[in-house]
Amino acid sequence: MPTTDPRSPDWSSVRTVDYHTAGEPFRIVEHPPVPLPGTDVPDRRERALADPDVEFLRQFLCYEPRGHADMYGGFVVPANEVGPGEEPAHFGVLFWHKDGFSTACGHGTIALGVWAVDTGRVAAPEDGSVDVLIDVPSGRVRATVHRSGGLTTGVDFVNVPSRVVARDLKVETSRGMVDVTLTFGGALYASVRAGDLGLRVSPDDVTALIEVGREIKWAANELPEAVHPTDDRLSGVYGTILHEDLGTDPDGNPVQRNVTVFADGEVDRSPCGSGSCARAAVLVQDGVLTPGRTLRHRSIVDSQFDVSVRDTIDGPFGPEVVVAVTGHAHRTGVHEFVLDRTDAIAPGFVLR
Repeated sequence: MPTTDPRSPDWSSVRTVDYHTAGEPFRIVEHPPVPLPGTDVPDRRERALADPDVEFLRQFLCYEPRGHADMYGGFVVPANEVGPGEEPAHFGVLFWHKDGFSTACGHGTIALGVWAVDTGRVAAPEDGSVDVLIDVPSGRVRATVHRSGGLTTGVDFVNVPSRVVARDLKVETSRGMVDVTLTFGGALYASVRAGDLGLRVSPDDVTALIEVGREIKWAANELPEAVHPTDDRLSGVYGTILHEDLGTDPDGNPVQRNVTVFADGEVDRSPCGSGSCARAAVLVQDGVLTPGRTLRHRSIVDSQFDVSVRDTIDGPFGPEVVVAVTGHAHRTGVHEFVLDRTDAIAPGFVLR
C-alpha cells in the first residue's frame, strides 16, 4: 500500500553522516533535499517550523525505523550574510530532534567541527588547532578543533554568552514542590537538584527522570521568566537539567553529574553542551566555578565534558559568562536513507 501522507515529497533518498558526541547522536545532512529559505539562520528555523515538506524530512530522519525517540541531527545551511570587514561563518545549521527544531546544540556543534575537518570543508593542520565558525539560531558559535599527528584529539565548543535568568522559582511536580533555576545557554533550561525529587542521575532512574523532567519543563514554560525579553524566538523552556554534586576531583575542580531531559522527554546521553554552559553560569554565581577551575561535567552514561569560563561580561540582561565546553565526537556511519513510495508508514513513528 503506498504512503498516504499528503506531503508526498519529490525526493527519494537522503545521505547523512552520523556522529556521536559523548554518547549523544548527531545526524548531519550536508545537502538537504528540500529548500530551507530565509534571510538568516533564525529566519530559516522559523520557516522550517511551518513548512510541511521540511517537517516530513525531519520526521523521516528522526523517527523509527530510521531513527528513534532520542535522535538528534542538523541540516547544513548557508551562513548568515555579514557586513564589510566582518568574518563570515563557515556555514549555518538548523538543529532538529523528534519534536521540532532547537535554537542551540553544543554536542552538535562539537560534531559539526569534527565533520568539517574530516570532510575538508575547513582546512586543518596536522598538528595544531583550527576554528570552525557556525551560525546557529541563537547566534554565532565556535568549534575549535585540536589536532595531533593528523588526528582530531578534542574540540572546544565556545557558546553564545550564558546567564542566570531567575532563581528560587517554585514548581509543583508529582514528587512535590521543587526550587527551579532558569538559565540561558543558547536555549532556556530549568535546573533542579535530582535529590530534591528523591532521584539519582542514574540509568536505573531514567524513566522517573523523564517523567518529572517533562513535568518541570512544561510547568516552568508557563512562568513569566520563560519569556525572552527581546526575541520571542528564544522564549520557552527547552529542557530540564537534573543534576547532582559529586564534590571535587584531586585537583580541586568541581564534579557534577546531570541528565538533561529536553524537547518532550528526550534524554541527552552526553552532559549536554549548551546545558553545560547554562550550568556554568549558575556555578560561577555560586562561587563554585572559579577562575582557573574546570567543571568536570558527567552524563547519565558517565561520559564527560570539561567546562571552563573564558570571560565574564556585562550583557544587555545582566552578568553573562562566555563558556568553553571541551569534548570529542566520533563518526558512527555514513548512510543513504531511501523513501520507498509503497511504504505506508513513511515518514515513520515514535513510541515515546
